[in-house]
Amino acid sequence: MERGKTDLSQYNNAWYQPGGMLRRGLWYFVNVLFFINPLNPLSGLKARLLRLFGAKIGRGIVIKPAVNIKYPWNLVVGDYCWIGENVWIDNLAKVTIGSHVCLSQGAMLLTGNHDYTSSAFDLTVAGIKLDDGVWIGARAVVCPGVVCHSHAVLSVQSVATRDLEPYTVYQGNPATKAKDRVIRGKTG
Repeated sequence: MERGKTDLSQYNNAWYQPGGMLRRGLWYFVNVLFFINPLNPLSGLKARLLRLFGAKIGRGIVIKPAVNIKYPWNLVVGDYCWIGENVWIDNLAKVTIGSHVCLSQGAMLLTGNHDYTSSAFDLTVAGIKLDDGVWIGARAVVCPGVVCHSHAVLSVQSVATRDLEPYTVYQGNPATKAKDRVIRGKTG
């Protein structure tokens, strides 16, 4: 059986055009100065900058320090979302985040990958959708093409390689169903 070999000299992602060079260059500096920089705690300023670069951002968003967002023009975020420290939104494709979503510290939304069956290791991209009420735990990873349905939970350091059912808690790598999510009403 011929297994083939990887030849990275043949890699070519010229088909992928995420935005003009000037736009990407400007965003690079804004991202470094205001988002990745842990000294900027101002969520309101970050939301305005994201909107300026084409993101659709809802009300009441909290963006903690050291967040890295690849391309804001591929980002939609609903109302009252929390984006924790060191979150990486690697949105080579569209990422849609519903309202009341929590991305805990170090979580990663990964929309790009490579075709390991291709000798040229071709780039592949697929969007991610997080419905209302989803919680992505600390250092958890959501892979390309995954939909996390309403109020699903991906627990700490878990990896979502497939869609997550609504009101379900997932854990592990790859993430599997651990239990149902039941949300109690506010007490006192």
